Amino acid sequence: MTPAGRLAAAIEILEQAEAEPGRLDRVMSRYFRARRYAGSGDRAAVAARVWRVVRSRCRLDWWAGRLGADVSARTRVLADLALVDGLDSTSAAPLFAGTPHAPPPPSHGERRLLDWLCGAGPGHPDMPAPVRAECPDWIANRLEPVLGDRFAACMAALGREAGLDLRINPLNGTGRFAVRRRLERAGLATSPTPWSPLGLRCDGRPRVRGIAALRDGLVEIQDEGAQLAALLTGVEPGMQVADFCAGAGGKTLVLGALMRNRGRVLALDVSAARLDRAAARVARAGLHNVERRVLGGDADRYTRRHRGRFDRVLVDAPCTGIGAWRRAPDARQRYGETDLAGILATQDAILARAARLTRPGGRLIYVTCSLLAEENEERVAALLRRRCDYRVLPVGDVWSATVAARGGGVLPRAGADMLRLDPDGFGTDGFFVAVLERRADALAST
Repeated sequence: MTPAGRLAAAIEILEQAEAEPGRLDRVMSRYFRARRYAGSGDRAAVAARVWRVVRSRCRLDWWAGRLGADVSARTRVLADLALVDGLDSTSAAPLFAGTPHAPPPPSHGERRLLDWLCGAGPGHPDMPAPVRAECPDWIANRLEPVLGDRFAACMAALGREAGLDLRINPLNGTGRFAVRRRLERAGLATSPTPWSPLGLRCDGRPRVRGIAALRDGLVEIQDEGAQLAALLTGVEPGMQVADFCAGAGGKTLVLGALMRNRGRVLALDVSAARLDRAAARVARAGLHNVERRVLGGDADRYTRRHRGRFDRVLVDAPCTGIGAWRRAPDARQRYGETDLAGILATQDAILARAARLTRPGGRLIYVTCSLLAEENEERVAALLRRRCDYRVLPVGDVWSATVAARGGGVLPRAGADMLRLDPDGFGTDGFFVAVLERRADALAST
């Protein structure tokens, strides 16, 4: 592909993503599957521009609006050419040569946009703080009181590309040091994660999909924050455990392995496709204590019959996904303020069902990858108002007995009741974890 062709591809991908809201990575994959002629260098160059534009969307839109330009995928790419690549209408002209695989030539207004923005830099004294932070207004209004003077730093960390974390398989019996040495011999440099005793952080973002250690179930790709959420369940061999929103099984694998294949992990999800993907990972990890059920229909009757039976119930609830913006920057625009009420109602409904599964004396672990208090502390408080048989266990105590006891780092804010992780403070994705215990004398039928 020529440079002009790469630019045209970036614009087209962004336009398709606007027309078909969803995950941008899937739109991009479909685009290139239909264009096998694009080499790996072409795909990498196009993807780099697409993700750069998406990560800067709030600022690019602000600049376009300030100059009176129509806001569109094409306008954003033009603004990016001027602000980041330093191109004006003259130097950008070869990229719009009018050939079959080049973008159409810029209009008069677009040429003015290029000339005005060329070399202007990404910031401006009049730029509002939420725009500078690449955070939609409705989210910024809720996050600034929570994060305080850490707001700008946390948003900047969420705007940077995430690194790549691996998790060793504790069932395998190969320690983290030995796994690290094996990866090193395969040409993959890693370092131990600072908090999780199971994690290894790769240098840069290497391609690991084909490595033998992953294929053989020795490691899995998993952010350190997700590892910590699974460790905080405090599972032990022989327990009955439910992973209520299991998805593709990342945390299910940790639970089953920590239980040494003894006891049972019930992986529940509304998506059969996600659970099918989990099945392959479960087999690769050598787990035999995992059972999968799709929520709805028979599975709902199954869970009603098993009220009060589980020692641990993990709920990784669907949420706005703010904590995962490093990996999915397009998620910034996935939800609007009007969507929040529906998300909160879903979280409450899931928590209510999961709370009924926990046995007296057992624990309910509530996890999101959001940083909003409405999705986190307020949902826990709402459950406690409805269920007087639950109490919050101080997360520092749980951390000491689970993460630190296995060789992980010491929690810096040990006095907190609940855990909030973010890339600025912990180097992980954003996560919230609350551990609730059901009163031992509670009636199992409630």
